[in-house]
Amino acid sequence: MAKVQAPSISETAHRIQLPREWRGQRLDRALGRLFADHSRGEIQDWIGAGRVLVEGEPASVRSRLKGNEWITVDPPAPGTSPDRGWTAAPVPLTVRYCDEALIVLGKEPGRVVHPAPGHREDTLANGLLYRFPELTEVERAGIVHRLDRDTSGLLAVARTGQAREALVRQFKAHSVQRRYLALVHGELTSGSSVDAPIARHPRHRTRFAVVADGKPAVTHYRVRQRFPGLTLVEAWLETGRTHQARIHMAHIGHPVVGDPLYGGKGGLPRGIRGSLRERLRAFPRQALHADRLTLDHPITGDRRAWEETMPEDLADLVRSLSEASP
Repeated sequence: MAKVQAPSISETAHRIQLPREWRGQRLDRALGRLFADHSRGEIQDWIGAGRVLVEGEPASVRSRLKGNEWITVDPPAPGTSPDRGWTAAPVPLTVRYCDEALIVLGKEPGRVVHPAPGHREDTLANGLLYRFPELTEVERAGIVHRLDRDTSGLLAVARTGQAREALVRQFKAHSVQRRYLALVHGELTSGSSVDAPIARHPRHRTRFAVVADGKPAVTHYRVRQRFPGLTLVEAWLETGRTHQARIHMAHIGHPVVGDPLYGGKGGLPRGIRGSLRERLRAFPRQALHADRLTLDHPITGDRRAWEETMPEDLADLVRSLSEASP
C-alpha cells in the first residue's frame, strides 16, 4: 500500500518518543492514549491525512510500533475539519431542530454518517456541508456521535466549534441520554441492565464483542411490547461504544431482529407464520431506532429532549406483529 504524502508539518507539531513497552501496539491506539481528548476517529483522520510521522515518515492507521520511535503529531488547528477531503453534496437532510449552535437530524435507515470508502459524497456529513457551509470550519462537520448505516433515529450536530466542545464534554461525562427502540428475538419478561465491557472482536476484526479487558459499557433496557417469540424493548445507553445496543442484546441471548453481524443463527418464532414470517425473514436491516435524544443545549445549558417516530419499515412491521398477536 502506498504511503500517504505528508502535508507541511507546522512548527507547533508535537514530537514525542514512544515508550519501549508500547512495542506491538497499533499506532492509532497508542495515539489515543497520548491524545485522550480526541476520539479514535479524529486520530485516524490525522494519520490518514499524513499529520502523523513515525521516524519522519507517514504511516498507516494499522502500523505496529517497535518501541522507542520518535513520532511527530500535527493535529489540525482548533476549529478546522480534520478531513479536508469531505465535500459538500446535496444529500437530503431531515432537520428536526436548528438554531445558531445546534442541529438535530432525523437519520433515515441506509444513510452513512461519515464519508468512507464507497461512500464519499452521499453521507450526512456531505449534506451538512452543503446546507450549512459554515460547518467546514468545525471538526468533523460538527458531528459528535454517530449511528450505524442501517440504524435510524436522532443525531446531534454542533454548528460552531464552541458548541462542539460543549457537546463532546457531555458525551464524555455520559450526561447525554439516548434511547433506542429494538425489536429483539425472544420473550423478555422484565427490564434489566447489561454491564459488560466491549472491544474489537479478537478474531473477526470487523466486529466488536464483550471482552474482559474491553472498555466499560452499560445498557439499561425495559419491555415496551411483547409478541410471540419477539419483544420490543426500550434501551438506554449509559456509555456509547460502537454497536453497543446490538452487542449487549445479543450477549444476553436476545439479538436484534435483522442484525447481520450479531444476530446469530437463531430461527424465527414458531408462532409467527405465513406472510408475516416471510417479512421478518426478509427485513433488510437491524430493527433498531434511536427514538429519543436528551442533552443540555451547548450554549444556554437548558435541558432539551427530542423524539423521533419509527421509520415506516419498522413501524409497519411492529403494527403487523401487534395485529397478529393473540
